[in-house]
Amino acid sequence: MLEWLGKVGDFSLTLLIVTLYGLLVGAYIERVIAKVQGRIGIPYSQPFINILKNFFKRTAVSHGVMFYLGPVFRIAGGIGTLAFIPVIYGNEMFSNFSMSGDLFLVIYFMFFGQLGMALGAGESGHPYSAIGIARGLSQMTAYEVPFALAVISIVIQYDTLSITEIVAAQQGGWQNWTLFTNWVATLAAMLAFLGMTGYSPFDIFLAPQEIPIGPPTEFHSAYLGLLQTNRALFGATKLILFMNLFFGGATGWVELMIKTLLIYMVAIVVGVAFPRFRVDQGIRFFLKIPTVIGILSIIYVQMVLLS
Repeated sequence: MLEWLGKVGDFSLTLLIVTLYGLLVGAYIERVIAKVQGRIGIPYSQPFINILKNFFKRTAVSHGVMFYLGPVFRIAGGIGTLAFIPVIYGNEMFSNFSMSGDLFLVIYFMFFGQLGMALGAGESGHPYSAIGIARGLSQMTAYEVPFALAVISIVIQYDTLSITEIVAAQQGGWQNWTLFTNWVATLAAMLAFLGMTGYSPFDIFLAPQEIPIGPPTEFHSAYLGLLQTNRALFGATKLILFMNLFFGGATGWVELMIKTLLIYMVAIVVGVAFPRFRVDQGIRFFLKIPTVIGILSIIYVQMVLLS
């Protein structure tokens, strides 16, 4: 019991650090995009101010229980995903509960938050809720196909579902990273990552160019604060997951920050260079090129790496 209480304490510290890191990275990315567009951008303190402002607000509006459980499920998905990912390889304090869960459990938690959010938005009563849900779930289903194929490829390659063991197999130098040993799977996963981040050209479900509707407008007070917190937490968690699976993991916080920021910049560079796709264009893209690459990654592992 004492050992598990200690793990809970360590995970709480990790959760705080990763959330703060996600908020700072989010502010940095907003400033980068602003510079590209010729604007000044937000101060680094703005995400913290927004969250604190919303958590201290109260609301008398009611749309039903499920509407308000949506943000709760969303942040539960983010926390659950982080809980079973080792953040710093070889460090017991920041290994979280990775010894109790595997890669499939992590992927389940990634789905959980998004599906819960869809259920919450569906009870808002807004006439466009169904459109937003269809957009979000359609794109999620599309980009998860190449990502799942890439995951299957590296699971076959390393013969394990343990994220810690996958990171361990990549130690000993950069030449052992999945990026270099299985570049086909890495390419498929990084193309899927563009859809996961929600930046242009795959900001289909956020649609910032359209009239501002949806969760950022309909949710308010502490519920909006939960969504903003989870956006930072879940974004940083996905970066750590990709770093562990394809880029050798990290043995220290400085290495983690450098790697995750470089991974994130891939999506940002693409986002500032391309305009937004239509819904059908985005879905067709993921089900064509990245999916084919994902299938080829499995063939590559079977015929080249394991032959």
